Amino acid sequence: MRYTELGRTGMRISRLSFGASSLGSVFRETNEKESCEAVEAAIEGGINFIDVSPYYGHYKAETVLGKALRNIPREKYYVSTKVGRYGKDGVNTWDYSAKRATESVYESMERLGVDHIDLINVHDIEFQASMPGGLQKVVDETLPALYELKAKGVVGHVGITDLQLENLKWVVERSEGVESILNFCHYTLNDDALTDYLDYFEKKGVGILNASPLSMGLLSQRGVPSWHPAPKALVKACQKAAERCKAEGYAIECLAVQFSVSNKRIASTLFSSANPDNVRRNILWAQEEPDWDLVKEVREIIGEQMRVTWANS
Repeated sequence: MRYTELGRTGMRISRLSFGASSLGSVFRETNEKESCEAVEAAIEGGINFIDVSPYYGHYKAETVLGKALRNIPREKYYVSTKVGRYGKDGVNTWDYSAKRATESVYESMERLGVDHIDLINVHDIEFQASMPGGLQKVVDETLPALYELKAKGVVGHVGITDLQLENLKWVVERSEGVESILNFCHYTLNDDALTDYLDYFEKKGVGILNASPLSMGLLSQRGVPSWHPAPKALVKACQKAAERCKAEGYAIECLAVQFSVSNKRIASTLFSSANPDNVRRNILWAQEEPDWDLVKEVREIIGEQMRVTWANS
């Protein structure tokens, strides 16, 4: 496993990291024993950074991860969780207040069975952007509450997450304490928009985390779940790309993982699976360079399909 320092945090983390959302049965109903084995497989394979959130499975992912971590020495991993997004009884909720953020950190530590959080994130700040106070509330209230916990040694480092890159930049510009950003689906075979922001985040000393190398299922042979927000044209384009990879005897999932971890300017790429065999497979894939000729061909297939669709629309 290769390791990279996450910005100015001093944390040297694995280039491929474990996202624990699947432990919350976010993608399919999962088995707790198998989920714990998946976490153990990740650690055994050299992964040392685990990311979770109270939102995933409405606290289930943190609870299951906490059980898995009982048998793993604390020095073997960094754990990252989040504040701001929650849920109960199948209903999603959001609360970016300082009070709730502080409470949430202590609740997460209890579920995880740890006495400190290595990295705490404000989760998906785009939701606060559409609420009273907008993103300024993240800057004025949520982040200061987390900085206070950092000063107390409760958390080690503070970051933010979002799908919208412009939101991440907006907050970083206004809050010097942000040490990392986590963005998903924007450094993949079908979308590399994150590259447009690398210079900015590097200049600020902010560590860069990428998530969802399969673009939430777009880059898979199985295809996307029914709730996936991608337009039908993009789904079709990625299906064509998957078929091309298959013809070459190369799983598109393998190519996608290898592409996402190949950029040395990105500290780590997170994937999620509650299946230990899938975890081991992803770790093996990440050790090898992708077939760059096939990468180019796949990206051209997706681009051409989208261009044809736009021209005919």
